[in-house]
Amino acid sequence: MIGGNHIEILGREILRDGSVTVQASLSLADARRIAIAAQGLGGGRPSGGIGIRRLAGQVERLGLVQIDSVNVLARAHYLPLHARLGAYDPGLLDAAATDARHLFEYWGHEASLIPVAMQPLFRWRMARAAQGIGIWRGVATFGRERQDFIRAVRDRIAAEGPMTAGAFDQGRRGAGGWWGWGEAKQALEWLFWAGEITTRRRQGGFERLYDLTERVLPAEVMEVATPDVADAHRALADIAARALGIATVSDIADYFRLATAETRPAIADLVEAGRLLPVEVEGWRQPAFLHVEAPAPKGCRSDALLAPFDPLVWERDRAERLFGFRYRIEIYVPAEKRVHGYYVLPFLMGEHLAARVDLKADRKAGALLVRGAHVEPGHPRGKVAARLAPRLQVMAGWLGLDRVEVEPRGDLAPALSGALLATAGDQAYSAVSTRG
Repeated sequence: MIGGNHIEILGREILRDGSVTVQASLSLADARRIAIAAQGLGGGRPSGGIGIRRLAGQVERLGLVQIDSVNVLARAHYLPLHARLGAYDPGLLDAAATDARHLFEYWGHEASLIPVAMQPLFRWRMARAAQGIGIWRGVATFGRERQDFIRAVRDRIAAEGPMTAGAFDQGRRGAGGWWGWGEAKQALEWLFWAGEITTRRRQGGFERLYDLTERVLPAEVMEVATPDVADAHRALADIAARALGIATVSDIADYFRLATAETRPAIADLVEAGRLLPVEVEGWRQPAFLHVEAPAPKGCRSDALLAPFDPLVWERDRAERLFGFRYRIEIYVPAEKRVHGYYVLPFLMGEHLAARVDLKADRKAGALLVRGAHVEPGHPRGKVAARLAPRLQVMAGWLGLDRVEVEPRGDLAPALSGALLATAGDQAYSAVSTRG
């Protein structure tokens, strides 16, 4: 761990003299282990029951979990916690964002669930959004031109209580790039960006139920004084750097979608305060910063399936710098042009991204489908398959599916089929078949 008058990183010492830090160099392997451990992925999964506070604590460690509507496997915000906690009850995450109100929904990285205590740190973004700054262009234009309509939408929610977009008359359909959104939906998005309304809960087909923010968030949060913009950026940069462990300026800025120009002075302040330590990482062109609370493990034991929007890999350049892993989401690529598949999860094996699997939950058939499985160069297929198979079995059970089916696509598929068949007897829900 890091602290006291020295920092020990895998046997190295970085000496400190007050606020002056002697710059050090880290190997890429050191940086990779630090990053994995900072994300809660390196030390095995917790034993014992997982309650709502433990789950909310994991989100607090990450700073946020990204939301995405694609449900081919499971919605994106459930998957990072499964990678870190194992087969937890997804209803706990829903409860943390509704009944218990540990989390709230806002624009963090993208649309995200964020610890509710962090809400004051985003008020600068809400204030700018109300001026049409940093907000989607169409919503900003609508906000400038239709304030009367927006006020009417807000007043109706205030008078009638929580409402969905579908509860409003949709009016004229938007043109072209607005995906057919009606005027009420655009007004709701403006109010959401501006922080005047928030999500009380998601319902039905993942539709937001909107309510006034002051009726949703705890009074003790709403009563917190709004920090100035520089202080908020400093706090968000600190949270991002702690979640990343070791990071460049662009990594830290990207985590909460901060402007680089506003992130640099925040980082300089954190360095001066001893929260961040400047280091060089083997092979990185840009200088890096090590967070003072970053763990320094000698190894990483966990195997995990990572969602496309997992914080460890969502910044593609960082994933390539850390793991030599080029990752692109192919959801919007025509099927015939996809290389690895539609919804591809990287497989973290120890401290390496060793494979990628294209997964689909066939809920009607009760099967977790492996549509494709590819091993990364330099990793033995048999070993990767043997370690990946149990994670697929656990995921199938977590999703309420009774078997895993492997389709014969990808160079890892045959070995993975064999590994699943060999271990099927150990798990009641892991009946395996091979499609082909």
